[in-house]
Amino acid sequence: MRRLAVASAGLVFVMTLATTSEAQGRGGRGAAAPNPALDLPRPIAAGTSPWTEELTWMEVRDQVRAGKTTIIIGTGGVEQNGPYVAGGKHNFVLATVMPEIARAIPGALLAPIVKFVPEGRIEPTTSGHMVYPGTISVETATFVALLTDIARSYKAHGFTDIILIGDSGGNQAGMQAVADTLNARWANENARVHFLREYYDEDRWSYDFLKTLGITQVDSTPGRQRDARVDTRNGMHDDIYYEAQIAVQDPRHIRAAERIAAGKFSLHGVDLKNPANVQEIGRKLAEYRAGIVAKAFEASKARLRAPK
Repeated sequence: MRRLAVASAGLVFVMTLATTSEAQGRGGRGAAAPNPALDLPRPIAAGTSPWTEELTWMEVRDQVRAGKTTIIIGTGGVEQNGPYVAGGKHNFVLATVMPEIARAIPGALLAPIVKFVPEGRIEPTTSGHMVYPGTISVETATFVALLTDIARSYKAHGFTDIILIGDSGGNQAGMQAVADTLNARWANENARVHFLREYYDEDRWSYDFLKTLGITQVDSTPGRQRDARVDTRNGMHDDIYYEAQIAVQDPRHIRAAERIAAGKFSLHGVDLKNPANVQEIGRKLAEYRAGIVAKAFEASKARLRAPK
């Protein structure tokens, strides 16, 4: 009797699928029938956020129909960053710089920040940033699968230029793999994935740009070069490049008040003076990085959409 019940349930499930497929296929060759609801007008004025997660589906639809078919996907991470900076450092930086990128690239919207990325081995023993409490890591295969499905989702809704940028070094290879795979898969379609490595690599950590602002960070660790383009100084995985852009979001994420109270609101020999000063540096950095990305995007479009 139990086998009969299971078989009957399975038959009902298969029949339901068949009925659904038949209904969807009435549009021709298995395609879903047009959904009139997708053309309903907005009942109120549209929101203006560049972040798609802050828009209604109608607002996204109308933006795409109006020509905003570029989507920017930023990958961050949650990791240790020394004694002063919150673990979401990369995500906070992206929250500052991505709106600037959207302003620099006409017709661009922003995807939700991908906050979980490969940060080291999880088990049986931890490695990399995973050694430190609070870090969250995912397997590279998980990261690649997630990014792939995010890009596919935006393509399904009419986005034709999908930009990938990564704020952490460990994100770069996975993003390159996603771009290569999807561009090969979509070779005969209009959509393209632009992995813009320049966001991370060009003037890495804005070392040269910070010097134009009169900022030189010094590593006092014995045996190390005092002034160099590095991501760790004085035993800390921290940099004014990060702190300033994070402060634009919230100075609490760099423990500004606590450091001022303790007489420690400086970094690598640079007196940060006050939170407002640091935020101003952060805004300049974000505009600078946005310019780099906009230029790289134009180069990528010329390469990926070159006549064959």
